[in-house]
Amino acid sequence: MEKWYLMTAVVLIGLTVRWAVSLNSYSGAGKPPMFGDYEAQRHWQEITFNLPINQWYFNSSDNNLQYWGLDYPPLTAYHSLLCAYVAKFINPDWIALHTSRGYESQAHKLFMRATVLIADLLIYIPAVVLYCCLKEISTKKKIANILCVLLYPGLILIDYGHFQYNSVSLGFALWGVLGVSYDWDLLGSLAFCLAINYKQMELYHSLPFFCFLLGKCFKKGLRGKGFVLLTKLACTVVVSFILCWLPFFTEREQTLQVLRRLFPVDRGLFEDKVANVWCSFSVFLKIKDILPHHIQIMISFCFTFLSLLPACIKLTFHPSPKGFKFTLVSCALSFFLFSFQVHEKSILLVSLPVCLVLSEIPFMSTWILLVSTFSMLPLLLKDELVMPSVVTAMAFFIACATSFSIFEKTSEEELQLKSFSISVRKYFPCFTFLPRIIWYLFLISVITMVLLTLMTVTLDPPQKLPDLFSVLVCFVSCLNFLFFLVYFNIIIMWDSKNERNQKKIN
Repeated sequence: MEKWYLMTAVVLIGLTVRWAVSLNSYSGAGKPPMFGDYEAQRHWQEITFNLPINQWYFNSSDNNLQYWGLDYPPLTAYHSLLCAYVAKFINPDWIALHTSRGYESQAHKLFMRATVLIADLLIYIPAVVLYCCLKEISTKKKIANILCVLLYPGLILIDYGHFQYNSVSLGFALWGVLGVSYDWDLLGSLAFCLAINYKQMELYHSLPFFCFLLGKCFKKGLRGKGFVLLTKLACTVVVSFILCWLPFFTEREQTLQVLRRLFPVDRGLFEDKVANVWCSFSVFLKIKDILPHHIQIMISFCFTFLSLLPACIKLTFHPSPKGFKFTLVSCALSFFLFSFQVHEKSILLVSLPVCLVLSEIPFMSTWILLVSTFSMLPLLLKDELVMPSVVTAMAFFIACATSFSIFEKTSEEELQLKSFSISVRKYFPCFTFLPRIIWYLFLISVITMVLLTLMTVTLDPPQKLPDLFSVLVCFVSCLNFLFFLVYFNIIIMWDSKNERNQKKIN
């Protein structure tokens, strides 16, 4: 009974922090004519409620696509419509066609914040609690795990500060991870299809899901049970996509227009200040200005594909729940660092699987999650959310440090680098200082993040370099992410060797 009291208390702490952040500013508050993501979500409610479904994704006099046109998959549109019906009941002015543009009030802000909280309570938070409860760790660590995941500042700041509904797509993805990890493969596939049909960026996680399930089919034998499972999975995916897209299959042009809105390749290699390779590299070489558009797409595809290929091959031929979670991190990082049209908020797709391995590698996971929040500093500064970001980041860090004793978890075994170190020591016997190197890198990383945050908040950049601090934040974050990509790939590629060595010892 005490366990459930503690879990309830932990969830209430998570909800309290969320609501406290929601009292702050949001994206584009009082900044006409475009406002920000808050207005985008309100505008989608206006469009889906007032226009027929066949006009949602098309440009018209009633639906100017240049003004926050709908560019997410059908489930997002249906969710907007559901919220619009509630808004209509409370105050029709909130979604009145044309006249509601840029609508802002305390009552409306309360309504919008409440819609995020309800979605979180229905989808994301139950998935987090169930995932942590099913882990084979002590009750104390389960509760600590729930607390740390629910206190992750990146998701809270974007959903409850900036304003989006990332917890819906990430929640569906987490239900998908739960399903396929515990052999509820059809339910897991359905949940992940819902995630993709809510936000197309969930494609960052698609290859690990595909490879893990395909590996399961191979293991069962493609001439027997494996083929049956593969057929069931294919039917589940096809049927779920058909049901989500059914209203848009009436005409070919309808389907094509939705796809054009979901994948706007004309926008360019990256947007704003994002902590990936292309944005960071543009400081030295303006790739967007030098190379033709189609060459940029080809280069980003090649780099993304090559960086995620080893982990995906390994997962296909050696499927395991542990390997699946680590491959989710690796692939999401590869997409974020190298793919085309990346937004700064896409780092949340890396953060979700990192939260799932928090109890396995607490030191590295805490570090990555702190960097992921720091990488969004330019956006948070624009939204006047620096103070909430500092407070929530400190609360998260303290929770992880006290719950998992992260500073004591830096040995080769606890960093899951024992097998790799043994392999290296065959050629370099004196290679015994890897944990020390990682510890020093962590200190350098944290000190740099603190200094850059202070400089960004307190100093004015030079007139000739107005984006200096934003670029430095992105560049430093990108270097960290490249290191994390190498680290996770080492864990993945040396995992089977570690298991074989352990079997020999046993």
